[in-house]
Amino acid sequence: MDLGDRVSAERNGISYEGVLMPSRRKDHVVIKLDNGYNIGLYLPKSRLKLVEKGQELKPLDKDQPLRRRPGLPQVSILSTGGTIASKVDYRTGAVTSQFSAGEIISAIPELEEIANYNARVIYQILSENMRAEYWMTLARAVAEEICAGSEGVIITHGTDTMMYTAAALSFMLKTPVPVVIVGSQRSSDRPSSDAAMNAISASTVAISDIAEVCVVMHGSTSDDYCSIHRGTRVRKMHTSRRDAFQSMNQPPIGKVDYLTRKIETFIPYRHRDEVELELFDKLEPQCALIKYTPGASPEILNYYIDKGYKGLVLEGTGLGHVASDWIKGIRRATEENIPVVVTSQCLRGRICDLVYDTGRYMLDAGAIEGEDMLPEVALVKLMWLLANKPDEVRSLMGTPLASESSFSTPMTA
Repeated sequence: MDLGDRVSAERNGISYEGVLMPSRRKDHVVIKLDNGYNIGLYLPKSRLKLVEKGQELKPLDKDQPLRRRPGLPQVSILSTGGTIASKVDYRTGAVTSQFSAGEIISAIPELEEIANYNARVIYQILSENMRAEYWMTLARAVAEEICAGSEGVIITHGTDTMMYTAAALSFMLKTPVPVVIVGSQRSSDRPSSDAAMNAISASTVAISDIAEVCVVMHGSTSDDYCSIHRGTRVRKMHTSRRDAFQSMNQPPIGKVDYLTRKIETFIPYRHRDEVELELFDKLEPQCALIKYTPGASPEILNYYIDKGYKGLVLEGTGLGHVASDWIKGIRRATEENIPVVVTSQCLRGRICDLVYDTGRYMLDAGAIEGEDMLPEVALVKLMWLLANKPDEVRSLMGTPLASESSFSTPMTA
């Protein structure tokens, strides 16, 4: 028997059937059941039988032709990889990026009822491998598709760092059409996969009037609707739930009903063709996000300063605080023209460094308040400002540029 073969195994009078997976232990066998979950069985006490040989693994055709239907809008799909473009590799047992954008369309036939598509593979990586230069390349690719006539752009992306990419594109692009980032929490070969519903909802948003960078993902654990999150307000809040993504300090832009494909909006948004396309495709990668913890050494700040970092974001406690012995490092950074932006680990709510003495001392040392921005959004915004408007960092960090912050934070958001 080979990996990928369909097998049956009997143990203690119970029969199991599924696909043979790799096992790290020679005395155990791992089988992927039809419900998508894996089980491990002690081989000496199990009876294993071949049911069907698995299909031979063949190279994937990443440039297969796509059907065109007259009268449908034109949408581009840019693939960067992630779970939505992944399946289990039966040689290793791991989920790996293997599908192209074109294959995603072919695997979800409902997509062809919504639009005609151009498909490009920009990267095939899991999202933990994203970096600033990749965001810049992706922003240029989106702009190219819009200039070529696409009425909406979909980006397939891994969920773990999706919110960073969404924030980066929000600052780098002023778009007249929807730019929709979508992923899935579970690979497409699992029965519980959210890939198809998320992709269909993303395509629905891509031909809509919502001309912003947004993230479209499951809004509940059921297959009933997807939420439309603003690119600078979204965060992954659970490791594996299908409704892991939530809008923070602001309601979602809206939602897509999966059955009717109708969009309901909740807050104002930028409308289609309201602005001309603008691309600001530069970022300063030498920035760091530092999470403060009780007792953390202030030498952490000195390390980044000595290493030549250009900007720092502090994820402080509560209203935006670090220990008193960190204030000297904030002052040193400021004096060396390294902006230090303060955000909160609380995520919901906004910071205010005027309430307690420590906060006032931080402001006196030159700290910049991050208002109600998410820490990762503040990091990306700082990277963008340093590359595009370095002389205005202090004044613009607190000014909403892509709806990333607000002057009043809703209590219920």
